[in-house]
Amino acid sequence: MVIKLDLEPYFVKSDLIPAIVVEDSNDTVLMLAYMNRESLRLTMETGYTWFWSRSRGELWNKGATSGHLQKVVSITADCDNDTLLVRVHQTGNACHTGSYSCFFRKIWDEENGKEDQQ
Repeated sequence: MVIKLDLEPYFVKSDLIPAIVVEDSNDTVLMLAYMNRESLRLTMETGYTWFWSRSRGELWNKGATSGHLQKVVSITADCDNDTLLVRVHQTGNACHTGSYSCFFRKIWDEENGKEDQQ
């Protein structure tokens, strides 16, 4: 399927847009990555997440080598059209460390007021 949606409104401020990825079934924030026009187009065409790797300078299909794929449920833009919320069904772990979510290092909480020693 070829997507004809005008992607330009999402790239007015930058050639990269942050994409917050959330597991649709339990609302767990899995990761934050960046999309460019091509990765957003590929995500919409394939139904699986694609991102732009700032460190490698290339497109990457999340889970293509690990098998930990992200099947896209929906993509929503924020009120300023400069951040995306990508709801997915995650297969396996989202984090390259082997953790389910990339957000596992608590550095502070209201109750304890100190960092977690993980």
